[in-house]
Amino acid sequence: MGYTYEWKLIGLKKQNSANINDAVVGTNWKLTATDEDGNVGTFTGATPFSINTINTASFTTYNDLTETQVIGWIKNHVSGSASTNYWPHINGVIEKQINDKKWVKLEVAEVDLPWSPTSGSVTPYIAEAAPV
Repeated sequence: MGYTYEWKLIGLKKQNSANINDAVVGTNWKLTATDEDGNVGTFTGATPFSINTINTASFTTYNDLTETQVIGWIKNHVSGSASTNYWPHINGVIEKQINDKKWVKLEVAEVDLPWSPTSGSVTPYIAEAAPV
């Protein structure tokens, strides 16, 4: 079963250091997935980045960043090495939401059980009037 994914940044955290100003050290994002039937599931996440691991030679200034670039960092992080890979968790949460919409659970009252003599009956239950 395939999903169409839409990533959206909903917030950033910046930090300064001796060598870098306005470095992105945190992101808040939302991932929306839609299945082929139009059912939607979402996951909201936060991904941190350490200012100590920024390569100053390839640093992009804050004003030159693009949403696509930052989302690329997030995707690499959430599907990266074993210590940061939580893509199965994200996808599991989304899949559960979509399945909960597709496969609605209904509670069946005792009177509507298949073996109940009143099952499927359209005759409403009328309580006897209390004696006056």
